Amino acid sequence: MAKMIVPAGIHTRTTALGGRPAVLVETAGAPKAGTVLYFHGGSYVVGSPETAMSLTGNLVTRTGFRAFSLDYRLAPEHPFPAAIEDGLSAYRALLDSGEAPSAIAFAGDSAGGGLAVTTCLAARDAGLPMPAAIVAFSPGLDMTRTGESMHTKAGIDPFLTREGLEHTGAMYLAGQDPHQPMLSPATLADLSGFPPMLLQAGTNEMVLDDSTRMATRAREAGVDVILDITADVPHVFQAFANALDEADEALDRAALFLSQRIRARGPAHTAEG
Repeated sequence: MAKMIVPAGIHTRTTALGGRPAVLVETAGAPKAGTVLYFHGGSYVVGSPETAMSLTGNLVTRTGFRAFSLDYRLAPEHPFPAAIEDGLSAYRALLDSGEAPSAIAFAGDSAGGGLAVTTCLAARDAGLPMPAAIVAFSPGLDMTRTGESMHTKAGIDPFLTREGLEHTGAMYLAGQDPHQPMLSPATLADLSGFPPMLLQAGTNEMVLDDSTRMATRAREAGVDVILDITADVPHVFQAFANALDEADEALDRAALFLSQRIRARGPAHTAEG
């Protein structure tokens, strides 16, 4: 991840959000009112706000919004549902600070893309207002690993293998049955009342069908959903911004989606940890 190109013109500082460390990423100039709550990837066992800085930095520079990248708890020390609990606490903290839900979007990559969805499920189940939107880059949305792409893209995906996914998945599951909505929302979640979603994936990844099936499920629930598939690119290809044209184009589309959906009133609020 050290080879990922982080855009110039951003400021970062470590803070806290909902009792967890987080990195606040802002533009060098005056930020636009609006917040992206970002969840990094890493199969729920590795990763940090720093490993996702190419993605959060590019979203911030392209939209002008600030982003909080959450350092949620990781397995095996903190298995399911610790990460979802941390995501929900972070969202509560933003709301408690006075940020309007219409000014907040969830975003994430890989496992973090899945966490953006399951945190939204947890927020809805807790009676909280829905955020303005969800953006998910190559999200992991099916811990049962039953998507057809798990077979058809095996050997084509340069990053993921079934063995690797099962190894990290076992650490996150810690014996839990993956056949439940918070672990496999692409096949089991009730998405009623969900905010608009943008799902981006590449044709060369084993978890491609996590996105395609999620889009179908969202459409059937009457949810505004965009399924954005790019040919011949791998898992979380957006992280190769400024090196891969397809990454820059996808981030431009994600930034446009966020700019169209986030509706902030007044100056940006400061969230308290």
